[in-house]
Amino acid sequence: MSIYFIRPGLQTSIQDFGRPGLMHCGIPQGGAADILSMQLANLLLGNCLNNPVFELTLTGPVIRFECDISIAITGAQFNVLLNKITVENYKVIKVKRGDILEFGQLLSGTRAYIGLSAKISTSQAFNSVSTHLISHFGGNKGKAISYEERFHLKNIRIAKSAHIDRSLQPCYQSRPLLRVIYGPEKKRFTKLTLNNFFRKTFQVSAQSNRMGIRLSPSIIVDSKAIMDSSDEMISSGLYPGSIQIPNNGEPIISFIEGQTIGGYPRIAHIIRADLHRLGQLKAQDKINFQLVNQAQAREILLKKMKYLENLKNNLAPENNESFIL
Repeated sequence: MSIYFIRPGLQTSIQDFGRPGLMHCGIPQGGAADILSMQLANLLLGNCLNNPVFELTLTGPVIRFECDISIAITGAQFNVLLNKITVENYKVIKVKRGDILEFGQLLSGTRAYIGLSAKISTSQAFNSVSTHLISHFGGNKGKAISYEERFHLKNIRIAKSAHIDRSLQPCYQSRPLLRVIYGPEKKRFTKLTLNNFFRKTFQVSAQSNRMGIRLSPSIIVDSKAIMDSSDEMISSGLYPGSIQIPNNGEPIISFIEGQTIGGYPRIAHIIRADLHRLGQLKAQDKINFQLVNQAQAREILLKKMKYLENLKNNLAPENNESFIL
C-alpha cells in the first residue's frame, strides 16, 4: 500500500503543522508554507487538520498510486490530470490502484498540497514529520522527494465526496496586498523611509526560499533613513512574517524556516490572517503592504476564523478541531 513518484517535481516534500514552540531552542516552526491550504485539503478528506501532506513547489510530480485511496489538491492551481483526464482543486478525488496523477502547467500561486485519506509512514523529529529542507531533518530524511521514491501508507480509507465552491476558495493573485502592523524598531526609521515602505510596490527576488523572502527595491533614499544607526542593535527574536531592513534597504520577510533571531531593525510584521499568503509568492511577483493597527488585525483574523468555522461546519460538522493560521 504505497504511492510511487515517477517524477518528483522541483521541490516536493512532506509537511504538517511543523514544530511550534521550539524557537527558544533555535528550531524554526517549519511545516507547510501555506498552512491554510494544507488544512483545507485535510478538511475535505475528513482528516485531522495536521495530517501530513505533500507540498509541491512551482512544478508538480507524476505519481502512480499503488492502492485505492482518496486525495484532495489545494493551494496553487496547476493543470492536473488523472489518467489523462483533468481534475480540479478543492474536491475529493477517488483514486484506484494503478492510476497516474500528473501535474502540468502552473496557472497561479506557487505551492499546491496533496492531502491523502491515509497517513504517510515516515519518522518524526521533534514531534513532527515536516521536512526542514534548509537544516535537512524530518520528513523524507530531511530532503525533497527524488525520482522513483516510494512512500508506504497506513490507515487507508475512502473519503466521502466533498468540494469547496469556487467562490469560497482562496484566491492567490500574483500581486497581493499584505497587511502589517508596525514592528518593534519602527522608531528607528525616518518618516520618509516609513512612507516609502508603504508607498512602494516590491518585487520578490529569485534568491527567496523557505528561510526568507527577499524584496526589491530599496526603501532608503536619504543618508539618515535609519535613525540612531550608530547604536548597535541587540539581536532580537524573529517569527514568520517579521520584516527586517538590512543596510541596503531591501526588505527581508522572515519565512517558515527562517532564523529565530536577527540583528536588523524590524520595520513591520505581517498580520497572522495573511501569513499563509507568503507560501504562494514566487520570484518576480509584486506585493504591496498596508498598515493596520492591532484592533484591525484582530478583527480581520476573527472574520477569517468565522469563515473557516462555517466552512468546516458545512463540510465536516463532526470535526471539532480549530483551524491554525
